[in-house]
Amino acid sequence: MPEITVLGVGNILLQDEGFGVRVIEELGKTYNFAQNVEVLDGGTLGLGLLPYLKGTDKLIIVDAVAGTLAPGEFYQFTANEIAAYFGSSLSLHELGLQEVLAALEMLEKPVKDMVIFGIQPACVAPGLELSPLISGKVGPAMEKVLEQLRVWQVEIALAESISFAGGCWKGRRS
Repeated sequence: MPEITVLGVGNILLQDEGFGVRVIEELGKTYNFAQNVEVLDGGTLGLGLLPYLKGTDKLIIVDAVAGTLAPGEFYQFTANEIAAYFGSSLSLHELGLQEVLAALEMLEKPVKDMVIFGIQPACVAPGLELSPLISGKVGPAMEKVLEQLRVWQVEIALAESISFAGGCWKGRRS
C-alpha cells in the first residue's frame, strides 16, 4: 500500500497565504483516512519537512499560488507542470519545499506521484483570517483533495464529532 501525504503549506500570519494550512486543518477535523495517509500541516517549514516526507509515495500539496488567474480561482498542477509552479511561487516556503523534493530524489526516495492544488489569493497582508472570498473556497479545495484520494483508492470516512457534555467526552478522539 503506497504511503500518501496530504500537505498544506503556507504562512497563516498572512491571510490567504495560509490557505493550504487552513484546508488541512478542516480535512483533519472532518475526515478520518486510512493508516497509509498522513494529513500534515507543513506551514513554512521548508527543509524541515524532509523527515516527514521521506517514504512518501504519493503527495498532494495545497497552497496559495500567485499566478495570473482571478482571486479565488483554482490551479491544479501535475507532473511536468510542477516545475512551472515552483517558478511562480508566492513565498519562500516553496523554495524549501522544492529543495525537500530534490533531496528525496538524491536519497533515492523520490515522490512517485504528486498533485498540487493551489488557489489565487485575494489578500496577502498581515492577519490570521482568510479573506471572505478565499474562506469560501476551503470546502471546494477539500473536495478536490478528496477526489484525488479516491482516484488513489484511499478509504475516507467522516470523523465522529467530539463534544464535552456533563463532564464526559462523547465521540472518538483522534
